[in-house]
Amino acid sequence: MEKIRLQKFIADCGVMSRRAAEKAIEAGEVLVNGVVAVIGDKIDPIKDKILCKGAPVGKHRSFRYTYVMLNKPTGYVTTMNDEKGRKTVAELVSEVPNRIYPVGRLDMNSEGLLIMTNDGELTNALTHPRHLIPKIYNVKVDGDITRAKVTELACLTEIDGVKIMPVQCGIIRHNEKTSVIEMILYEGKNRQIRRMCEAVGLNVKGLKRVALGELLLDVKPGTWRYLTLDEVKALKKASGLL
Repeated sequence: MEKIRLQKFIADCGVMSRRAAEKAIEAGEVLVNGVVAVIGDKIDPIKDKILCKGAPVGKHRSFRYTYVMLNKPTGYVTTMNDEKGRKTVAELVSEVPNRIYPVGRLDMNSEGLLIMTNDGELTNALTHPRHLIPKIYNVKVDGDITRAKVTELACLTEIDGVKIMPVQCGIIRHNEKTSVIEMILYEGKNRQIRRMCEAVGLNVKGLKRVALGELLLDVKPGTWRYLTLDEVKALKKASGLL
């Protein structure tokens, strides 16, 4: 079997993110066949015995991939641990038996569909913009928005001097007080939607991700469910893994 980088193997096994695995290796917390690992090491997932912080990884422990859809409420940060003591999405999926991690991010004041998994390969594929997987958001803004304003929003080619991919925008509903815009993104720069709206003078009152590719949000805020086999296959196909 072809050897793979140690940090990728640890991430693919759902133990921790690749970045966290690299830190664990640098800290001397990972052993390969009893020898302290270093960054750059490659391993044979079948033959080599890996210990991370004293716990076996891979075929030497009970393991299976887990895929979850969470409806993240506002007020939660998209991380497994928060040094500021804020509520995290980890608290909402504490009943999931395997340790899972969020795919991408929703900021604390945003809500909606968040995939969580311990499949590092799928995570990397879904978060890479080259696969052009649409992420659909409902964005609530102040005022009765005009079509001209929506066109202005859709025509943005950069924010704060950084180029962005085209974003599809359309009006879902509107009245004198508020409007809801559908925005379809194929990448996810930091706070992109809020920054885009700010650039054209729109005040965001609420932001909700309602779909990722063919996967539609269908659980209540703060709750989760496992993805079906067909949903996982569809995500893998969309991200070029099948």
